Amino acid sequence: MIVEFGHFALCLALIVAVMQAAVPLAGLRNDSLAAFRMADSAAQAQFLAVAAAFGALVYAYVTSDFSVANVALNSHSGKPLIYKVTGVWANHEGSMLLWVLMLALFGALISVFGRSIPVSMRATVLAVQAIIGVGFLLFVLLTSNPFDRLALPPMDGQGMNPLLQDPGVAFHPPMLYLGYVGFSTAFSFAVAALIRGRVDPSWARWLRPWVLIAWSGLTMGIALGSWWAYYELGWGGFWFWDPVENASFMPWLLGTALLHSAIVVEKRDALLKWTILLAIFTFALSLIGTFLVRSGILSSVHSFATDPERGVFILVLLTLMVGGALALYAWRAPSIRDGGLFAPISREGGLLLNNVLLAVAGGVVFVGTLYPLVLELMTGDKITVGPPYFNRSFLPIFALAAFAAAIGPFLSWKRADLVGVLQRLRFVFFLTLVVTAGLAATGWREPLGLAGLALATWLACATAAELLGRANFAKAGIGGGLLRLVGLPRSAWGLFLGHLGLAIVVAGVAAISVWQAERIVVQKPGESVVVGGYAFSLVGVDAARGPNYQSSIANVSVSRDGQEIALLSPERRWYPVEQSPTTEAGIETRWHGDLYAVLGDPDGAGGWVMRYYYNPGVVWMWFGSLLMSLGALVSVSDRRLRIGAPKRSLRPAASAAGVAASLLLAVALLLAPTSARAIDPGEMLSDPAQEARVQAIGKQLRCLVCDNQSIFDSNAGLAHDLRMVVRERVVAGDSDEAAIDYIVARYGDYVLLSPPVKPETYLLWVAPAALLLAAGFAARRYAKRQKVDGDHRPDLSAEDRAVARRLLEGDSA
Repeated sequence: MIVEFGHFALCLALIVAVMQAAVPLAGLRNDSLAAFRMADSAAQAQFLAVAAAFGALVYAYVTSDFSVANVALNSHSGKPLIYKVTGVWANHEGSMLLWVLMLALFGALISVFGRSIPVSMRATVLAVQAIIGVGFLLFVLLTSNPFDRLALPPMDGQGMNPLLQDPGVAFHPPMLYLGYVGFSTAFSFAVAALIRGRVDPSWARWLRPWVLIAWSGLTMGIALGSWWAYYELGWGGFWFWDPVENASFMPWLLGTALLHSAIVVEKRDALLKWTILLAIFTFALSLIGTFLVRSGILSSVHSFATDPERGVFILVLLTLMVGGALALYAWRAPSIRDGGLFAPISREGGLLLNNVLLAVAGGVVFVGTLYPLVLELMTGDKITVGPPYFNRSFLPIFALAAFAAAIGPFLSWKRADLVGVLQRLRFVFFLTLVVTAGLAATGWREPLGLAGLALATWLACATAAELLGRANFAKAGIGGGLLRLVGLPRSAWGLFLGHLGLAIVVAGVAAISVWQAERIVVQKPGESVVVGGYAFSLVGVDAARGPNYQSSIANVSVSRDGQEIALLSPERRWYPVEQSPTTEAGIETRWHGDLYAVLGDPDGAGGWVMRYYYNPGVVWMWFGSLLMSLGALVSVSDRRLRIGAPKRSLRPAASAAGVAASLLLAVALLLAPTSARAIDPGEMLSDPAQEARVQAIGKQLRCLVCDNQSIFDSNAGLAHDLRMVVRERVVAGDSDEAAIDYIVARYGDYVLLSPPVKPETYLLWVAPAALLLAAGFAARRYAKRQKVDGDHRPDLSAEDRAVARRLLEGDSA
């Protein structure tokens, strides 16, 4: 009965959403106050209805109601309670219900905390939010109903993917959806502004808190997903440019640009049209990510669903929502005129450069993610777009944005003296040189890694210098300077934490990318191997049992200079119900990096395949991401930016503490089914030289199931078959090139992790430069239009100039 109640609540939410969308928009004709106020009540009622439906599904999972198809397919009576609850959103239907719940939650929050927004504007925003809700409620009810019953319920369920049976699943999807769905508010504010014909600094002030909340949630969601993959999947990495990873990264890039662009609108009444477009495209990328993950168009193991009909439904929603918004923009844009003029060298100019670089970086990721799909659809050819393309195309653009982020806060509004700013940064530049030289002297000498650490140092020192400069210790003294620091606006502290966190993330990425040490061995108890200066000794392997799995747990002693410093316990689990293995890496986290061990298969002669890593700087990435997310929350808590706080008002503003507190959840899940590198000792050739050749060849070949993993990184059956084919070719006497050509002839260039450059890939590699040129051309046209607009403005009269001079000199007489 509760399940039917949940279905009814979902249908009721759809009816309320239709009313929430239609009534306020109809009320725009005669400015009906009653119609506008109805939007608030409808938004809250819609949230309560969706929450009731979500609660009903949770109840079905907790009570193991296998008459519900969704529960039977994704749960089991033997699962621990926590995994029964998290299993609600660890599948397509349940995760879409969570998506709709988040969408309704944001609408309810706007209705409660947006009281300073004029009632007509707030009602229009809620109406647009409801239109999005109608689309996704229809999607859930028509194609992804989580409450479908089974005519003949099974005695027990099929269980849940073992990789998802992790406490992190309790936090990562809600946090990721907080960002994904949170950007719907930016879309709603943009469309509402176009409908109402009002885009001004007040609009930007209403918009920014919601963008900050969504950006904070998405930052933590991405970081937690990366962390989950790092400790759960057992391959010791952090980012693989998988299409599903990119699906969340693209809206993050444009959301970061939107966050900075809204500042220019609020402070200088400039970049109005551009900010509207960013708001539309940021949410559009969230919808595109949803389409990629749920349409079956991707072969990645991280995708959620493989039903093309669902993909078509989402594609129709995407076309109607984004296409309608862009059509409205094309109609309204000519009436929107930017008010504030600024020189190219100014705070506005710096933020515009930030926007251009981030938008181009997002375009590079977009092209690299979708180009193979489009090419295959048009020609049938398959090409590979993996880390080489992204690292060479994306990283230089993002590095330039990070370098400029250190200078931007020092620029003044409207017009700045770049030479003077660089002089103020002389000490920061000197300190960066000293730190870089010190790192090189201590052995960190790889040029790319050293450049990354230098960039991180530059950004961190400049960020600290800007904050200390606000305190003005030189004039105020130590005591006065500390008081000034304490009294700084929270938005200033948010900026500091955000940029400092980015610097720490850059340092971590540089360190692990260049100086990671790895070794794979067949090891017997008592034997030791040295990795990254640390000795890993296998003490023994013990059998154990968990609540719903069997496991083998290794005991690994780690020592340095003869002294034991850690004891690792990597584990290999077998889940009988799901008939699937997983790995649990043994990790010892230290301030400079992680000691990382993974247990593989036994060799039948008393030995075990062991994989050891030393991952320098990896902990910095998680800590830096946490600082970035925290910085956004600190900015939200600023009295001037607090949700519900008008720009100029003597009345007390409504507090958003509850909203900020609701964002402090964290942990992990993003990448899906795969496990430790599958080196079965029974596969290995008896000739060590031939086996070394096989592994070198295998490093170049892609697992066609797991996308960006090599065939020696994957446990998939196809990867095993490819390994055996390579061994057969090597034993038959083929050269390395001949063995690779044999595989390519069967599967095409798609099987290569680093494919050759061919005519069909020229467009892909040219895209970053083309995007940069297009962005530069657009910025140049914008600057010229700014100049033309300024030339047409009348000059001040002599009397007006005299008054202005007296005001600037402090004479009010």
